[in-house]
Amino acid sequence: MPALVTLSGRSVRLEPLSLAAVDDLVAAASEDRSTYAFTRVPDGRDEMASYVEAAMAEQAEGRSLPFAIRWLNTDRVVGATRLMHLEYWQGPMPWPPGTRGAVGETPSVADIGYTWLGACAQGTGVNRESKLLMLSHAFETWNVHRITLKADIRNTRSRAAIEALGAHFDGVRRADSRGADNTVRDTAFYSILHSEWPAVRERLVMRLGLVEAA
Repeated sequence: MPALVTLSGRSVRLEPLSLAAVDDLVAAASEDRSTYAFTRVPDGRDEMASYVEAAMAEQAEGRSLPFAIRWLNTDRVVGATRLMHLEYWQGPMPWPPGTRGAVGETPSVADIGYTWLGACAQGTGVNRESKLLMLSHAFETWNVHRITLKADIRNTRSRAAIEALGAHFDGVRRADSRGADNTVRDTAFYSILHSEWPAVRERLVMRLGLVEAA
């Protein structure tokens, strides 16, 4: 089971999600909810507390690693994200097919998802640096084979952000899930492989201005 970890960057710190962050998350989610049309973001303290408790339960089972996003420029928690759908390919193949295998110490593949930011942090580079921190941890500490990212096919803003990372577009799964607006959602799938990570990392670092361009 992956250990809890704090991931620190230049202007972002990803902290293990806990109930201590609930009030700050409520404040962030209440700023301007007009950008959440395709993203489920808890509304109010009761929903937020349930959201955090569910994420922590999933983490305790070794299925995700959820974070609160702290924007160091303001020293405020401005959103949340997680490494999720963790799969462990070590050990014997589970039987019968489709049953859940044993949880190991480090995942073999993972998704990045459940990402949302308060209005004040959108378009500031906070999301981009958060992705750099999580991708670095997944590929360089866990040594995963693949990271998957998804978005509602209608969410052009999220899809553009994923594509800007350099992720590969894998296709669209039709009628994939229930959408945030209570419709049947088609989902765009993207991935980054371990072999692609160095180029993606260089691209992210350059876009964040963390090193001078050659």
